[in-house]
Amino acid sequence: MDPVIIVGAGPVGLALSLALAAQGVPSVVLDETSGKEDPRPARTVVLRADMAALVERLGCATVRDEGLRWVGWRGMRRRQHLRQVAFDLGLGGTEEWSEDPDSPAAPAAPLHIPQHALARGLREAIAREPLVRLVTDARLDTVEQDRTGVTAHTRGADGTWWRGSHLVGCDGARSTVRKLLGVRFPGRTAVERHAVAALRTELPWPGESLLHRQPPWRGVGEEITARPLPDGVWRVDWLLPPRGELVTPDALVARIRETLAGWCEGGTPPYELLDTGVHTLHHRLARRWRVDRVLLAGDAAHLLGAIGTQALDEGLRDVDNLAWKLALTWHRAAPDTLLDSYQSERRTAIAARLRAADQALPALRGGGGLRSYLPGVMRGHDALLTDGHLGRGPLGASPAYPHSPLAAPFSEGMVPVGTPLGAPVEDVRVTAPDDTTVRLRDRLGQARFLVLLVAPGSGVWERRHWRTAGLMPRLEEAAEALPVASEVLVTDAYPGAPAHAVLLVRPDGHLVAAFAGVRPEELHAAAEAARGSTPEEAPASDAPEGGEPSGARSPGSATPDPMVPVEVPAPAEASLGHDRTVDVH
Repeated sequence: MDPVIIVGAGPVGLALSLALAAQGVPSVVLDETSGKEDPRPARTVVLRADMAALVERLGCATVRDEGLRWVGWRGMRRRQHLRQVAFDLGLGGTEEWSEDPDSPAAPAAPLHIPQHALARGLREAIAREPLVRLVTDARLDTVEQDRTGVTAHTRGADGTWWRGSHLVGCDGARSTVRKLLGVRFPGRTAVERHAVAALRTELPWPGESLLHRQPPWRGVGEEITARPLPDGVWRVDWLLPPRGELVTPDALVARIRETLAGWCEGGTPPYELLDTGVHTLHHRLARRWRVDRVLLAGDAAHLLGAIGTQALDEGLRDVDNLAWKLALTWHRAAPDTLLDSYQSERRTAIAARLRAADQALPALRGGGGLRSYLPGVMRGHDALLTDGHLGRGPLGASPAYPHSPLAAPFSEGMVPVGTPLGAPVEDVRVTAPDDTTVRLRDRLGQARFLVLLVAPGSGVWERRHWRTAGLMPRLEEAAEALPVASEVLVTDAYPGAPAHAVLLVRPDGHLVAAFAGVRPEELHAAAEAARGSTPEEAPASDAPEGGEPSGARSPGSATPDPMVPVEVPAPAEASLGHDRTVDVH
């Protein structure tokens, strides 16, 4: 079967190719550049803990080597310290956490990394992956599709035709794929602008991220954000007024000196200015994310980023959502309707995030007037911004898909647990089939569902002692009968789950259903729904006995050949405009 064509070699496109390879799907990545990363210290990304774990699972070593997990976050207004939050620097952490000091729950630390370092790490992982072919200097100009696949043409000295099963446009805000499809990209331009500087210096809060609202110094603006990087480097953002103020070098240096002097009690500390830029935020959402065998992901599908949300983090969530669905479809182990749920889930989640940001911005940025004197108003605004920066609430929380078309049908055997249906599961410790103890996130992204048994006390016994006792034989038999490949895991405890609860988890870590004990028929029905089938439909899987999808890679198995150019009749060439962007993102 033809590989998947991925257009665009930014972090989203590179991550998608690796995520597909992990599930036995070959791909070719068409990169219109020469493949050399332009180091821009001021162009950084913040990844929430689950997306940082995803990138690390894909083999990106720079996440650990060149990224920094913050030790904490603090919020200031004028000269007051409003709040301070310490992060969980371990592999754990939780999405649902409390600022109560007596609460054991702490938020997992976000990861901050230069975007060029992240992209370089993904390219290095691809160089070790035989299922991915990366083609540079390949600019797309034609896409055609038929009942069995997609044909794409890249221009160059010798125009090349490519054949794939599907094509995914990860080619950024000015996506050629989106334009060739004729998909509209409505929204708002220049929602906010920030002056940005990357500098090496010492600040009073090593390792902590800072949001400072209404600083009491002249000429620095209404809001400043400082985010630490390794080696004493900081990215500092100044919110610019909506008048379109010109950011001159002299004005930026004045901002830097005034800000550092204010934070360091009057004296400007020594600093080294590494990079500068302007970060312009846009809010746009593509009307369609799927047109038959062609799909959009990342900035090609959406633009967002105001109030703490991170565009690349959401692009990687597109990857996490799409990769397993595309893999099951490619292996012919799922109905084609499974791909429809990608748009339903991800576009709905991004639309909700954009609505929340658009509703919050007037209140947060309006300023002045009676609102400044009403009790609690400013504190409420600060709390809203905190939510956005720390990854919770409508401006920052990881998306859930409670109304997904893949939602499991209700049954009497279902029980509530600490994770809502459709939300990402907690990263608890689990016992794997090989008797090792790992994090739950380590088992994700393999085109298989996870069946998690909550068995108090199991952690103190070797798996061989209890796998043939109690519920385990029935559970493993039920898992083997599922219409999808699955893996049975066991945990001592799961937040809010009663003993002997059984959780069904999608390959991207979202909860499908939780049951009171082993209920084979209800578990089967939930798995059928999660793969896009209705109970009346017969399973369309071509998977061999044992549940592994056909073509999925296993140790020692043959590797499918990467895609090579094929000669096909030349369709009519499309004419494209050439757009450039110089913003720092």
